[in-house]
Amino acid sequence: MKRETEPNKETPKDKRDSEQASRLAKEQERKKAYLAREQAHAQASEARHAERAEKRAVEDAEQSARDVARKEAYAAREKKMAEAQQARKQKAAPG
Repeated sequence: MKRETEPNKETPKDKRDSEQASRLAKEQERKKAYLAREQAHAQASEARHAERAEKRAVEDAEQSARDVARKEAYAAREKKMAEAQQARKQKAAPG
């Protein structure tokens, strides 16, 4: 009589199939974790980029305001010096 395999006993083919399914599941989990890390990295990078752009915009606006103030102060000094020079000329010239 032929010996039949026990129904609960795992055959080598079943064992290989089970191991392959386990390997595939682990590989899929690794890929998911990798993609999640890459996505998190990309989002963090975009956030840093946005922060830097905002900081640059603020610094540019501040620099522009300083430039305007410097030009206005220079113009005021020039006007004051011209007025002082004009006053000296009028004093010196007999009228």
